[in-house]
Amino acid sequence: MMKYPLQFLVALSLVDRRQDDLEDEFGDLPEKIQKAKEKYQELDSYVKETQKVLEEVRNFIVKSKKALEELKAREEKLSKQQFLVRNNKEFDAITREIEFARSEYNRISQELQQTNIKEENLVNVLEQQKKEAEDVLKELQELEHDYELIATNQNEELNEIRAAREKIIEKLDKHTLEIYQRIRNTHKDAIVKVKKNSCTGCFSHIPPQRIVEIRNNLDRLYTCENCGRILYPEDLEIDSEYIL
Repeated sequence: MMKYPLQFLVALSLVDRRQDDLEDEFGDLPEKIQKAKEKYQELDSYVKETQKVLEEVRNFIVKSKKALEELKAREEKLSKQQFLVRNNKEFDAITREIEFARSEYNRISQELQQTNIKEENLVNVLEQQKKEAEDVLKELQELEHDYELIATNQNEELNEIRAAREKIIEKLDKHTLEIYQRIRNTHKDAIVKVKKNSCTGCFSHIPPQRIVEIRNNLDRLYTCENCGRILYPEDLEIDSEYIL
């Protein structure tokens, strides 16, 4: 029966390394998914921005056409009034109004012509932006599908790993776990065996006297002076119930 923290740390390391192996099966999928998401969000923002501008342009076109209709009707009304005036002063005033209406009509007509061209260009840009966004979205969905397939295949084993990890952690104190996790932040194989008088993590030589201490003091943690990994003797026994 296991009774030393070192034994449980070795079991924990084996469980964590198996989980690392499973995560490695995803390869660079997580990074690709993240990049695809960011790219899609960027393209989607361009689409929304173009749609907003296009909506403003189309609103302007509608208002301009209405303004042209009103100016045309006003010009026709004023033209009829010219024949009903009683003096030159009234005639000149109506003439100025007609000229202003025509001037506004020509100005708005030119703006409308330019805006129609702008609308056409925006429609083409929007179509291209939507296509690019759809292509990236399709790529993202394919990547997420691949990710889900791997995750589904791993699901049962991951549940076993989580259960085993919880069972092991219950046997370890907080301080020991902190030491292990701190080393694991640097080395995934935070705890390694001593084999042929060497650390199997960095292959540095371990003095014979230190090896004897490691074997005879399983209630203490010894680390490699070169790489900092926790060391354990090659013949350390681990109960099968803690090994997946």
